[in-house]
Amino acid sequence: MSDEPPHNPPDAPDPAKGPQDQTLSEPLSRAIGERYLTYALSTIMNRALPDARDGLKPVHRRILYAMRELRLSPTGGFRKSAKISGDVMGNYHPHGDAAIYDAMARLAQPFVMRYPLVDGQGNFGNIDGDNPAASRYTEARLTSAAEALMEGLAENAVDFRPNYDGTLTEPEVLPAAFPNLLANGASGIAVGMATNIPPHNLHELIDACLHLIDSPNARDDTLVSIVPGPDFPTGGILVESAESIAEAYRTGRGSFRLRARWAVEDLGRGTWQIVVTEIPYQVQKSRLIERLAELIDQKKVPILADVRDESAEDIRIVLEPRTRAVDPEALMGALYRNSDLETRFSLNMNVLIDGRVPKVCSLKEVLRAFLDHRREVLLRRANYRLDRIAARLEVLEGYIIAFLNLDRVIEIIRHEDDPKAVMMAEFKLTEVQVEAILNMRLRALRKLEEMELRTERDNLLAEREGLTAMLADERSQWKRIAEQLREVRATFGKSAPGGQRRTTIAEAAEAPVIDYDAMIEREPVTVILSKMGWIRAMKGHQPLDAELKFKDGDGPGFALHAETTDKLMIMGSNGRFYTLSVANLPGGRGMGEPLRLMIDLPNEAEAVTVFPWRADTRWLVASTEGDGFIVKADDMLGQTRSGKQVLNGTALLCRPIAGDHVVTVGKNRKMLVFPLDELPEMARGKGVRLQKFKDGGLSDATLITLAAGLSWLDPAGRTRTETDLSEWLGKRATAGRMAPRGFPRDNKF
Repeated sequence: MSDEPPHNPPDAPDPAKGPQDQTLSEPLSRAIGERYLTYALSTIMNRALPDARDGLKPVHRRILYAMRELRLSPTGGFRKSAKISGDVMGNYHPHGDAAIYDAMARLAQPFVMRYPLVDGQGNFGNIDGDNPAASRYTEARLTSAAEALMEGLAENAVDFRPNYDGTLTEPEVLPAAFPNLLANGASGIAVGMATNIPPHNLHELIDACLHLIDSPNARDDTLVSIVPGPDFPTGGILVESAESIAEAYRTGRGSFRLRARWAVEDLGRGTWQIVVTEIPYQVQKSRLIERLAELIDQKKVPILADVRDESAEDIRIVLEPRTRAVDPEALMGALYRNSDLETRFSLNMNVLIDGRVPKVCSLKEVLRAFLDHRREVLLRRANYRLDRIAARLEVLEGYIIAFLNLDRVIEIIRHEDDPKAVMMAEFKLTEVQVEAILNMRLRALRKLEEMELRTERDNLLAEREGLTAMLADERSQWKRIAEQLREVRATFGKSAPGGQRRTTIAEAAEAPVIDYDAMIEREPVTVILSKMGWIRAMKGHQPLDAELKFKDGDGPGFALHAETTDKLMIMGSNGRFYTLSVANLPGGRGMGEPLRLMIDLPNEAEAVTVFPWRADTRWLVASTEGDGFIVKADDMLGQTRSGKQVLNGTALLCRPIAGDHVVTVGKNRKMLVFPLDELPEMARGKGVRLQKFKDGGLSDATLITLAAGLSWLDPAGRTRTETDLSEWLGKRATAGRMAPRGFPRDNKF
């Protein structure tokens, strides 16, 4: 033996050194980068993206293979889902059993899979969004479609690899008798990339494959004419334009607009209702009903009166219009815009080519990947069959020699000590042939058996000749693939149960724009806004000083007359104007509802004034600092809950423009009168200085006609009028003079 010390690689830890000395250092950025890249590649290759050849992710492939190993054929019995997910986890997929069961349940859901791969017995979830029952309560077996995906696994059709612990083997990809990637679709989110593929009609996909076999250079437009769009298991109506669909299939990216299917049901006497029978793909029915109920509650679609779910096995959602005069198309158009009765399905055909390279593929590239895989499967199965034929022919030749020399063979077996060696030497037989002869049953030694052996040999020779000829001719190979595809089409195509196209392709008819205001019945109301911000609308024009009930600690704030067709304007102290429809205000029977639930009025802001909006009017707005300007009514209107910012600063008042002069009074009780035309008209801003103050700010402002003078109520409730205002008349932004004798102590006009 050599006396030299054992040689260690440069990076290998030295056993003679301690743990501290064996630590390797590397930059943090490189360490994180390498580890994150490893994780990203693992997610892309082994979890999130489907294989273009069989359309499956590893977890789905392992579930189907494990069920095949359990012999759960479509015609056999069911097994507990817990047993299936346990076998998958223990043998092939070392992840959580809940994740495996969820993936298996999805394969069994007919509202998710266009061609389910698992036949479930028990509660596997529903279109309302309810989860499947626990795996111990449900049972499952394979479907015919899943069996077609695995046809040829026992004939060396695909490569196998060791499982995670090296004790078993699993297929790298399934033989896939049909283009499952497009037939059932796929979705997944990897690192830095995602995939989203809708389901399609199998009959159309196979027609496209056959066309691609006949014309390998077929144009994308031709393939799109054969596969006009997705075919969702939940049906619906595809309303995307033909040009947009063609572009999506050509590039592998795009989106499809999908609508619910509905019909008008006549109830007699001129009344009717809308019945929705199919909803868009991946929309939970319960969430859809909740959203429609919210629209009714929030009065966002006033022409919708009620929604009912009358679904049993089939979907039946009933929509009742507010009145019989409503146009059904207009009602559905409004619901398309405000609910999931219309959705968009994004297409992103990002798949693994040959199980290794992620690529965004066109429709043609995906079908080509499937056909190339089918050709490889065909060649491998043919070669496997040739090997089996050769082995069987060898045995048959031995049987025939034994039959021709039957008496001598029996004599050798009866009298020789080593009959095997004697027979091999005397008849020039191989070891395999002699073993087969020695294992032959006595009942096979009849005259008829020899004829059957010769017939079988001739049939095998003819089959071998046909397979050899096919392997030598590529055209014959594609012909055989086409025959196989036609067989699959006959099994799962249009003539099979459920094989007809479910999603209709149609042009999107633009729904008419609804004038909701024209549909609201015009009625007088009295709007009450309490001191604490609770708002309500009482029927009729009630006296504005009438006694009203309020919550404890609350009291009157604003009261005004309006009509149900009016828009209510609320100016906040933050300078924003908020718009509410009077028809949407709560009724006057209770105490109303908090205003802040209807508009986004901050907690620190208060309502400064409330008034019904009128077109072609102008308003004076002013801040507590004494700045202001004139704003048009159109510039106040806001379309959202957050309102519209008009006045920058702390808002004090908003007065309608009437007269020719502005009168302001400060907290210092100095009053100023100046011409209205000195104020600018603006849509938004701080404005200009109204009155000059040494300290304090603006208390109030009003508009008058100078010739008529200024009127106010004195403390005794009598009206007093000052007609000669020359003492207070001046330029805008001057200090003014003390208010006239008897002016209110609160400095309010």
